[in-house]
Amino acid sequence: MLRPAALRDTVLHVKLYAEKPGKALRQLITDLLVVLWIYLWIKAAMGVYDGLEKLAVPGEKLEGAGNGLAQQLRDAGGKVKRVPIAGDDLAGPFNKAGDAAAGVAEAGRQQQEIVHNIALAMSIGLLALTLSVVLLFWLPRRLRWIERASAAAKMRGSAAGKDLLALRALATQPLTKLAAIDPDIAAAWRRGDADAVDRLARLELAAEGLK
Repeated sequence: MLRPAALRDTVLHVKLYAEKPGKALRQLITDLLVVLWIYLWIKAAMGVYDGLEKLAVPGEKLEGAGNGLAQQLRDAGGKVKRVPIAGDDLAGPFNKAGDAAAGVAEAGRQQQEIVHNIALAMSIGLLALTLSVVLLFWLPRRLRWIERASAAAKMRGSAAGKDLLALRALATQPLTKLAAIDPDIAAAWRRGDADAVDRLARLELAAEGLK
């Protein structure tokens, strides 16, 4: 378990945004656009769901009409059944018609269920497709930058950390930028030239938007 001091140190070194204003502004705008993108597609998915759910209205009316008719026919059958002698025979057609009306109501209910399932599947599918773009492309790159920048920010505070940053700059930075520092910058780094190490470290930090 992290002690309070260690936890505070860890939190302080986490870099969510760059220190250079230009890069930080671009990151902030990108993050806001991603949030807006997610919000708009959630609204779109809800709109698709609501739009398709309207197709269930005929099913609702069919179910209501069928249930109402079935109840009326069964009530009529119950009344007719009280007729002496022929009551059962007279009630039979009413009860059968009531069962048929109940079947119509069930068909309406099934139609609503089908529409609901289709609406739910399409809205979830649309949302999943949208979120997959964020989860597969934007989020990994954002997290990788946070990891790199946080590590670089932590390392720049020590001589050994600066040396590692300088080494990384030698390995990853464009040759034109390295040559602009010193045409023989690698040799200067190997000699342990403090100025060369510092300039290389600052070049690597600048590449991540840090100072």
